[in-house]
Amino acid sequence: MKKRNLFLKGALCSLLLVMLFTNSCKKIETVPKDWFGSDLVFDTLDRLGTVAAFNLNDLYNYIPGGFARIGGDFLDAASGDAIPSRNNTVVEYYTNRRVSVVSNPDPYWANSYAGIRRTNIFMKNINNVPIVETDATTIANAKLTRQYWRAEARFIRVLMYFELLKRYGGVPLIGDKVFTLDDNLQIPRNTFEQCVNYIVTECDAVKDSLRRENMPDGDWGRVQRGAAIALKCRVLLYAASPLFNGGGLETDPVKKVLSGYLNYDATRWNAVIAAAEELRSIGFYKLNDAGTPNFFAATFTTKRNAEIILAKQSSNNTSLENTQAPVGFAGTATSQGLTSPTQNFVDAFPMLNGLQPFNADGTINVASGYSASNPYANRDPRLDVTVFRNGYAWLGRTVETFEGGRDKPNTSVTAVQTKTGYYLRKFLGNFPTGSTYSNQSHNFPIFRYAETLLNYAEALNEVGRVEDAVTQIGLIRRRAGITAGANSRYGIRVGITQDEMRQVIRNERRIELAFEEHRFWDIRRWKTGAVDLAAPVYGMKITRNGSTLTYEKVQLGVLQFDPKLYHMPIPYDEMIKNTTLIQNQGW
Repeated sequence: MKKRNLFLKGALCSLLLVMLFTNSCKKIETVPKDWFGSDLVFDTLDRLGTVAAFNLNDLYNYIPGGFARIGGDFLDAASGDAIPSRNNTVVEYYTNRRVSVVSNPDPYWANSYAGIRRTNIFMKNINNVPIVETDATTIANAKLTRQYWRAEARFIRVLMYFELLKRYGGVPLIGDKVFTLDDNLQIPRNTFEQCVNYIVTECDAVKDSLRRENMPDGDWGRVQRGAAIALKCRVLLYAASPLFNGGGLETDPVKKVLSGYLNYDATRWNAVIAAAEELRSIGFYKLNDAGTPNFFAATFTTKRNAEIILAKQSSNNTSLENTQAPVGFAGTATSQGLTSPTQNFVDAFPMLNGLQPFNADGTINVASGYSASNPYANRDPRLDVTVFRNGYAWLGRTVETFEGGRDKPNTSVTAVQTKTGYYLRKFLGNFPTGSTYSNQSHNFPIFRYAETLLNYAEALNEVGRVEDAVTQIGLIRRRAGITAGANSRYGIRVGITQDEMRQVIRNERRIELAFEEHRFWDIRRWKTGAVDLAAPVYGMKITRNGSTLTYEKVQLGVLQFDPKLYHMPIPYDEMIKNTTLIQNQGW
């Protein structure tokens, strides 16, 4: 990301110099540290809007999410689904109680308000840029360009507000104002309800001004109409969930309205259903189930597909392969194996028939067909496109995560290796043969259609429409490759109760959306931290004796969870600068 910022700023500087010496229309004497001054960025003589476009592109960097963005680790490495392969990484602050008002690995507050300010500057000044239509092939839809740009910026701003909301609860809403040093910056937090209403209103206001789904390939990756509806669906899902829907831990009513609603209201789930159905009604988005033999995996390596609504895209590189694949490969295929998925996570994957391999008490579910001596046979196909496990075909050989194997050598020469017997496979290209990697596209989904179906299923179940929820989960399982079974229920039993279906849906989110920065926040909105995050973490120790492999589930440690971590602390320096802010419970 830093390299991209440097590239954009370098390109912008070069462009400004060209404008200076060829047009002689501006004299740059004092250039601000960033944005180069509104009169230069939003130049009335910039007929193509080139400089403004650079700045809009830079706003996209404020969209949160991305591969291994927490000190080189995925946020899911603090969710119980993985642990870092390295020691003493900052993502572990969330699971060892080291987060504080001065130490948070994801310091989002200041960065987001900087982004909101820059967005407001863009929206205030973009109408100054003429963007004259000179060549239809050069400026596609020129008459709509300014509308699209303004709508994109407005969407990015409201997405930043949602990211603030899910971390901190209610935050100060500043609207379109561009503050100066002379303004009163002592702005109190808005309530949670006010923030939810603002986000929903903004999504509705901006959606019809955004690009439609059939945009040219050159525009793919830009914000489109469906992203606004998907964001609305997500914020309404959070608002209806236990932590925020009257279930906050605060005893002080002043604090409680900042972090959620005062009282539970079951009808909030209906708004989630309506938003999901609105997205479905567009008729464009669908689960990626065509084009390659492995449809689920292709969703993350095909730049354009109808499941991705908005993604951070990284093209033509092997960065993920080099940081995440097993450590036992050499040359240009050398990899660091930085992420170790846990046995807890692997155990969450059902069998090919859709049945869970283990009962609630941890004993083997005999009916599922699971075999302790062959634990990866006949499993949900998503398992093999999410984690590397022993025996997986990669670069012309099988992965060896048994003790002393090439991918778990247990030597001082290999300083970093898997701690759990697994490596992260999701998002990587497909390299079962050969000896090296080739450049790949990598999609980190911000919104994809599968999430909307899961949101829909969760809301349907919560309002008592259990069988309708079963249908939605069936769609996802069918795409995954789970067998339908004689009753076409993909492993979901006839007569399932609402409580049982709730667990099915939560587990389906866990495996379908793994490593996409959902699990960390899902645990919080469900208020299940005491179960999911204050728990032992397990790995798989594999011992080879000749041609025989022995599998032993081993405990690696115990995660720690403090209930105050349901909400992040407002940073200390922000509390000092703005004395009207009220800190979250427990901090």
